[in-house]
Amino acid sequence: MSELSITLERAHDVLDDDGSGPGEYRVLVDRLWPRGVKKERLAHDDWDKDVTPSPDLRRAFHDSDLDFTEFSRLYRRELDGSDAPSALLERAREAGAERIVLLFAAKDTAHTHALVLQEALEELQR
Repeated sequence: MSELSITLERAHDVLDDDGSGPGEYRVLVDRLWPRGVKKERLAHDDWDKDVTPSPDLRRAFHDSDLDFTEFSRLYRRELDGSDAPSALLERAREAGAERIVLLFAAKDTAHTHALVLQEALEELQR
């Protein structure tokens, strides 16, 4: 099985993009739909809430109860205990994808759960 490349895009940066990259599987990986974005403006193949941080973990991070390092550790534990990341990879492969584009809404692109998810998905393929 060939390894899929996995990239990140901020949802607000690709609005009205037709999402027609060859072999792309575009998936929104936020639990909540991005604020101010109409569904028809975001080209995506999937909206996978199962790979997102739990509501309690997400709230603790956004309320600054956790720093990014601790949030990442706890989120990674959630991912490692779930079949959702493997299921996402399988859906992308079934769709004939060569690349998964993880779409997220966070403004802070250096401290987003999508980075942790990207790493987990890449490790699952090894």
